[in-house]
This record gives sequence, structure tokens and C-alpha cells, in this order.
Amino acid sequence: MTAADAHSASTATPTWAQAGRQPRIAIIGAGMSGIAAVVKLQKAGYTDLTVYEKSDRVGGTWRENTYPGLSCDVPSRWYSFSFALKADWPHRFSYGPDIQAYMEAVANDFGVTRRVKFNTAVTDLTYQSPCWQLTTAGGQREMYDVVISATGILHQPVYPNIKGLETFAGAAFHSARWDHAVDLKGKRVGIIGTGSTSCQIVGAVTNDVSEMHVFQRTPHWLSPLPQKAYSPRWNKLLARFPFLQRIIYQFYYQLMVRTFSAATVGNKLMQRWMTKICLDHLADSVPDPVLRAKLTPDYEATCKRMIFCSDYYPALCQPHAHLVTEGIESIEPQGVRTVDGKLHELDVLVLATGFNAAAFILPTRVTGENGADLEQVWDGAPRAHRAVAMPGFPNFWMLEGPTGPVGNLSLIAISEHQVDYIISMLDRMKSDRLTAIAPTQTAFDRYNNAMREAIKSTTWVTGGCKSWYIDKSGLPNLYPWFPINYLKEMHNPEFSEYRLMK
Repeated sequence: MTAADAHSASTATPTWAQAGRQPRIAIIGAGMSGIAAVVKLQKAGYTDLTVYEKSDRVGGTWRENTYPGLSCDVPSRWYSFSFALKADWPHRFSYGPDIQAYMEAVANDFGVTRRVKFNTAVTDLTYQSPCWQLTTAGGQREMYDVVISATGILHQPVYPNIKGLETFAGAAFHSARWDHAVDLKGKRVGIIGTGSTSCQIVGAVTNDVSEMHVFQRTPHWLSPLPQKAYSPRWNKLLARFPFLQRIIYQFYYQLMVRTFSAATVGNKLMQRWMTKICLDHLADSVPDPVLRAKLTPDYEATCKRMIFCSDYYPALCQPHAHLVTEGIESIEPQGVRTVDGKLHELDVLVLATGFNAAAFILPTRVTGENGADLEQVWDGAPRAHRAVAMPGFPNFWMLEGPTGPVGNLSLIAISEHQVDYIISMLDRMKSDRLTAIAPTQTAFDRYNNAMREAIKSTTWVTGGCKSWYIDKSGLPNLYPWFPINYLKEMHNPEFSEYRLMK
């Protein structure tokens, strides 16, 4: 049966918008985006919602990552749901357990948890016009009018392709799969990678270990983290006067989008300011000129995601800490051998080697119109229309999809704006009695071609670095304009960019 035949057959029965019933909506993932989707959809009057979660709890990245020192680099007062501001955050920048507890509390308070099918991974989504057939790992099949992917960006750990990794005799694990049964006290610990995760781990555990070996391929720019513990008196004041929470939320929102984010997309003054902050932090924290030289990047600040950490440099300055800049030759049962022939003997090896940033909903197989396979369409360089939709995949929406604004921003806020955009689409389907919506190929091409040209002038490209933002296309998979523009676009949908199918 062709797509046209399937469409003709399906429309013989009134669709949800034509029949005036609730659309059946499947949401894939119960992290922050999935929670935001349920709450905002319910408020908008869409209540037939089912969330599929592969794990046993909500929380997403804050459930998966439990390593020592885990914290958020976005201020707590902004890294919050706008509909569930929290007066009693313990710190200005929250630690992982506090954020996970917040996610679970919001999910319970707003009726999200009861809608979740836990331990139920989705393996296949197939478009059968105008609906989607969803198949789980257990073989269950359900039909849905709309599918929303809320799987997040960084959820599939990447393991380094290093000769002999499997031969290491000690404990070895990825930072996102932290083995809490392993006691690091008094151990010789090695960590591969020097991104944000590594910096937090090194800062948290170096005092407890007998030796810390940090294997650095590329140094990063680090800004000090202006951490602060909130006093009970201050938190009580915010609880008593909730409007203050809203003011502070807006303050941090404006601060982050107009400073760190602006520096990446053409604000040279802000770029120079960020560079000075990082250089001053390095000079103040690392007195040894040799070590300081090894930690000084040769690319522009904000070329990669900015790291906020105050504990990393002091940890590396301790006598039992070793920054290893020689390349890794192989891993042996006793430790890591570098290209200079030296064997760094270890008891524990931590792989802080990041995630597959090009996966998104994959490896779930997603098949759209005319048998289009999403993985093949993306081919290692995923792109989307306004980060939320794909031509040829009607009634399929993404939160935190490809080419969205990431950087040093609150992904909760971005998700909320994207949910608002999707609700606008559902409202249009309901008012016009549509069967399906999908972006046109012309609009998709025009939008992504403009992004491709604009990204070339950002510091992510001109800054002289390689980062996890860059995919198979050779360009960063990011929004190249001021983030505040994107957030405004989410509330002004251009329906002329879409096929509005009846």
C-alpha cells in the first residue's frame, strides 16, 4: 500500500481533530522535557497522554548521572520549571541529587508519574497515516495520533576506542555508569577526558585518592563557579513572596542569554570578557607556570561549551595529582601506557568520554512517509525544522531536537518554549480539523541552509577548536543566532512552513 493509499484509507474514519475527541499522544522519555510536555499539554487541555520511559524513575540525565561532584552549570533559580519555581534551593548551582529530587517532586505534584510506563523502552515508531504505530521492547503495540520525542541529547555514553581497554585489571566504568561499589579512597585513579564531567569528578575525589592521573587531550576554558549556599532565611522570604522567585528567574534568564550565549554568536566584547575571566581564574589558581601552560587552551573561549568549575585547578595542583598530556598508546592490565612509553599504574579507570550527540531519539527506529528511515535521513548529521519537526514525518515532534540552542542555557526553559510551539500546532489541527502536520521540504531546506551559513561566523567554527557540537557534516549542530530569537520564534509559528493536511 502506498502512502497515498494509506492516507485515503485512514481518512475514511474521522481523525481526532475531525471527530472532536482527545488526541492520543505518546511521549518518549520522562526526563525534564517529558515532564514539561505532560504538564503543559494537560494545562492546554490535552489529557490523553502516555509517557514511555526505559528506566524505573523519572529524571533523565539527572537520574542517569550520579558521579561525585555532579552539579548544574545553570543557576538553580533559572534551571527550574516556570510552573514550579522552588523557593528552597540549597545552592545557587544545584547538585545532582537535589535536581533529581526536584524532578521527582514535580512529576508527582503535577500528575506526571501516573502517566508513565516505566521500564518500557520504545524500539520502533512507524507512521501509518495519519497515526503512529509504537512498538516497545516487550513487543506491545499501540497506535497514537501524535508522538513527541523527549529523549534528550546526551544519553548514549561513548566509550573510547583505545587498544586494550578491555584488558584493564582494575575497575573501569563510564562516568554516566558510575560504579558506587568501588571505593576510591587510597586508590590510584585515572580519568580519561577533561570536559565538564571530568572537572567535577577530579575536583570532588582528588583529596580522597592516593594518586590522580588526568589524561588530557585538549585543555578547556574554565570559568570559576560562583557557588553559594542559600540561607534558610532567604529561602523563607522567597517562599513568602513568590513574585520574588519570578523576578530572579527572569534575571538569570536575561543574564545567561545576553552574556555567555551572546559571546558565541558575534558579541566580541562579551567574548573578550569571558576570555579574561578564564585567564584570571587560571592565573589565580595555578601558580606553577609549567602546569599553567599545559592547561591554557590555544583556541577561543566559548568555542566549546564553557566549563564552570572552581575545584578542578586546585585539585590538579596537589602533589599527588598528575596532568598527563602525552597521548595514550594503549591500556594494559596494570594501567595506561602513553606514547612516551611510560606506564601509569592505576587501580581504577574512569571514562569521562562523553556521549553520542548525534543520536537524539535513536536507536529507536523511526519510519515516516514512504518508508523514510530517520537514521538514514540524518546519516550522522541530524537536522530538523526549528529543532522540533522533520519533513516526511507528520505528527512527530521533538523536544531538544537537532539544531536547537544548547550552550550554557537552561534546557528546561528551551523545552517549555518548544512544548508551547507544539501546542500551537495541535490547536491548529483542532481548529482546522486537520489529519496531520509536517514541515515542507522547502521550508526545511531554506531554514537549514540559512543556519549552515550563519553557523560559519560563530565562535564554534571560527574559534579554532573541535567539539562534541560538530557532527558528520563538519559543522556544529547548533542554533547560530541569539538564543532569545529562538525562544521568541517558538511563540510565533509560521504555518506557511508546514503541510496542513486534511
